[in-house]
Amino acid sequence: MTAPAKQKAKGKKKLTSAEKALKQSRARAMRNKSIRSRTKTAISKARAAIGSGNPQESLAAAKEAFKAVGKARSKGVLHRRAAARKESRLAKLLAKLTAG
Repeated sequence: MTAPAKQKAKGKKKLTSAEKALKQSRARAMRNKSIRSRTKTAISKARAAIGSGNPQESLAAAKEAFKAVGKARSKGVLHRRAAARKESRLAKLLAKLTAG
C-alpha cells in the first residue's frame, strides 16, 4: 500500500488579501498585454504602409494607429508622454510621405 503524496487539509483554505491581489494583478497584466500588443501591431502596420508609399493606405493605417495609441493612453497602459511621442513620430513619417 502506498501513502498519498499530499494530504488534503480539512476544510477550505481562506483567501488572503495577497492571493486576491495576485489574482487581480495577473488579470490586469493580461488585459494590458492585449492592449499593448494591439497598439504595437497597429503602429507597425502603419509604418509598413508608409514605407510602401501608398498615401491612401498610409492614412488609413495611421488613423488606426492613432486610435490604438489613444485607447492605450486612456486606459493607462501607455504613459501620456510615451503616447504623444509615438503619435508624433508616426505623424512625422506620414507628413514626410505626403509632402514628398
